[in-house]
Amino acid sequence: MKGILLAGGRGSRLYPTTKVISKHLLHVFDKPMIYYSLSLLIMAGVREVLIITNKQDLRLYRRLLGDGRRLGMKFSYCIQKRANGIAEAFILGKKFIGNDNVMLVLGDNILIDDSLPEILMQGRMEVENNNHAHIFAYKVDSPQLFGVLTLNDNGEILAIEEKPNNPTSNYAVIGIYFYPNNVVDIAQSIQPSSRGEKEISFINEYYYNKKLLNYKILENATWFDAGSCDGLLNATNYIANFQKSNNKYIACIEELVYINSWIDKSQLQNLSYKSDNEYYRYLRKIVD
Repeated sequence: MKGILLAGGRGSRLYPTTKVISKHLLHVFDKPMIYYSLSLLIMAGVREVLIITNKQDLRLYRRLLGDGRRLGMKFSYCIQKRANGIAEAFILGKKFIGNDNVMLVLGDNILIDDSLPEILMQGRMEVENNNHAHIFAYKVDSPQLFGVLTLNDNGEILAIEEKPNNPTSNYAVIGIYFYPNNVVDIAQSIQPSSRGEKEISFINEYYYNKKLLNYKILENATWFDAGSCDGLLNATNYIANFQKSNNKYIACIEELVYINSWIDKSQLQNLSYKSDNEYYRYLRKIVD
C-alpha cells in the first residue's frame, strides 16, 4: 500500500501566519504539524509516501523530511498548483500509486488514541482483503465545516455530504481514507462541485453506491482539526498536558519507525543526538 500526505492548500483560516509558511509546518507543541499525520501512515505500516504541497513550500518539506531513508521510509514529492480539491491528490499521484492501493491523510489531522495502530490496520485490511474503501467519522459540534456522514438507526449509511448548510448528522468524516487502486480512475471521472473542486465526498459516495464503503466511528479517540486557530491551540494544549502527565510522546515518528523495526537501535541512537532538547532526550531514553 502506498501513502499520500496532502500538505497543500492556502491555510486561509490561519492567516496571516500562513501567508509566509505552510500551516503543516507550524508547530503543535514540540513538533511540526505534519509529524502527526505522518505518524498515522507509519502506524498503518505504510513506508512509501508521496507528499503533495505548494511550489513555495516544497524546499522546506524536503529540508525537514528528506527522502525518508533515515526513517527506513521513502518520500516522494509533488506540487499542487492550485487548491482543486482533496480528490485531485489521486490524479497527481497516479504514477506514484501505480498498481497499489492507497491511504490518504490530510496534513492537518491530529488523532490520538491508544488503539490507533490496530484501528488503522483494520482499515488497511478492509481494502487489501475485501477491496472496500474505509473512512473514519468523529462526532463534532460544527458538522457544517466538514464532510458529514449520516446513519440510520441500524448504523447503515444514509448519506455523505460535503459541508452541508443544514447537516443531518454530527459525524464528521475526518481526513484519513483507505481506497482500492481504482480510486485513481474514479477521481479522474468525477466532475468538480459548485465550489470548483473535486470533492472527496464524491469518491466516498461512489463506493457507498456500490456497497463498497466501510466506516468506523472513533468514539474513544481525541481528534483535532488543526487548520483553525482554535483547533491549533486546543491541540497544542492537549498534547503538552498529555505528554507531561504520561511521560509518553504523541507522533514521535522516530519512535514509531523503531517500533515497526524499520530502523534498528544504532540508527535510533544516531537520530537521538540531533539536538539536546526534551524531544531528543526522550529518544535517548528509548535507546537506553
